[in-house]
Amino acid sequence: MKLPTLEQLEERIGYHFQDTYLLNCALTHSSWANEQKIHRYKDYERLEFLGDAVLEMISSAFLFHEYPDMREGELSKRRAVLVCEPSLAECARKLGIEQHIRLGRGAEADGGREKDSIVSDVMEALIGAMYLDSGSVQVVREFVMTHILADAGERHLFYDAKSILQEIVQKEQKAVRYEVLDESGPGHDRTYTVAVLIDGQMAGTGRGKSKKNAEQQAAFEAVRAIRDRQE
Repeated sequence: MKLPTLEQLEERIGYHFQDTYLLNCALTHSSWANEQKIHRYKDYERLEFLGDAVLEMISSAFLFHEYPDMREGELSKRRAVLVCEPSLAECARKLGIEQHIRLGRGAEADGGREKDSIVSDVMEALIGAMYLDSGSVQVVREFVMTHILADAGERHLFYDAKSILQEIVQKEQKAVRYEVLDESGPGHDRTYTVAVLIDGQMAGTGRGKSKKNAEQQAAFEAVRAIRDRQE
């Protein structure tokens, strides 16, 4: 199978690097950098540090203007949901970024390409590299708005669904619990099916590679159903 090129990645992200060294570094995990006898590229960790700060500034400004009456605590909570590890990893995978990560043999064998922690770090490193290469916050802002914040409301609902559902049932003085309906797949690649029950009645189901992700999907389905009934 022919691997995708960096030029194809640039097409997908909508930005072409003047200095491709920065792009290569953003895609290089420390395990790969440490295995190379010729240290051609540095790993992404410093770029990740920078990208995290740039992303926080852009997302903070977005939320500040989008929700003029929202208090600081709620703004911070919403920002944390939008730029959390699973959310950034999902955005990165939609762009196929994980296909380009350079991993050492051990990290590759350990499933590093599928780990949200690594994929989300690379997403932040890419933002840092883009900022350095363009010298423009506006350029990075366009990328972030298109690929991370475009569906902010829906993603906030998804990633905060469990706490939102908890608040709903507490107001109605009801109880919520999650129940595993099924587990499938080998030990290193399990898939879980989970139901969420409100006062013993099934309100939603979800599937995921972890119980937590399956519960999140089930809660999201339940919240959507409750809101649809209220409209």
